[in-house]
Amino acid sequence: MNTTTAPAHWRRAPGAAPSAWRFGRAVEGDGAPRVEWLLKRNCSITPKQLFAVYVSLCAVSLTIALGFTWAGASPVLAFAGVELLLVGAALLIYARHATDQECITLMGEALRVEHQHGPQTARTDFRAAWVRVEPLSSDRSLIEVAGDGHTVRIGRYLRPELRRGLAQELRAALRAHSRPAANNNDIHEETGTKRPR
Repeated sequence: MNTTTAPAHWRRAPGAAPSAWRFGRAVEGDGAPRVEWLLKRNCSITPKQLFAVYVSLCAVSLTIALGFTWAGASPVLAFAGVELLLVGAALLIYARHATDQECITLMGEALRVEHQHGPQTARTDFRAAWVRVEPLSSDRSLIEVAGDGHTVRIGRYLRPELRRGLAQELRAALRAHSRPAANNNDIHEETGTKRPR
C-alpha cells in the first residue's frame, strides 16, 4: 500500500492562531470574540449526584441499624450514626473541591486568569501585549503567567506532560492577538512597499 501526500497550497502565517484549539475554544457571542481555556478537575461524580448517593447510603444503613435496634442491639444505631457523620464529612470535603477550576480568557486587550478553589475565586487581569508565559521550573511544571507586576501559576488540573502544549497554545494565541490590525496604508512585509489601492 502506498501513500502520497501533497503540499498545502498556502502556509499559515507565523504566529497565526490555529483554526482548532487543543485546550481552548473560540467563543463568539456577547460582545467581542474571545478565546477561553477551561481547566477543571477530572471528577466522575457531581456534588448533586454525590448528595443523592449519600442520602441513599444513609437510608440503607439506618434501615439496617433500626432493624438491629428493634431486635435488641441498640448500640448498632449509635455506631451507624457516627459512621454516617464521618462519611458525610469526608464527602463534604470532596464536594467543596469537586468544582475547582482555572479559566483563562483572552478578549480584547486583556487576558484574565480566574482560579476557583473551593468557595473562593481569585481573578487576575493582564494586558495581553505584556504577558509572559513560561514554565515554572521545567516543561512538566506549572505554567507561570506574568505581566503588569502580577504572577499567576496555572495548569494544576492538567497532566504534567500536557502543560508544555498549553503554554505553547497560550503563547500562539497571545502572538496572534497582539499583531496590529491591518489598514490600507500598511507596508508589505515582503516588499517594503505600500499596498496598492
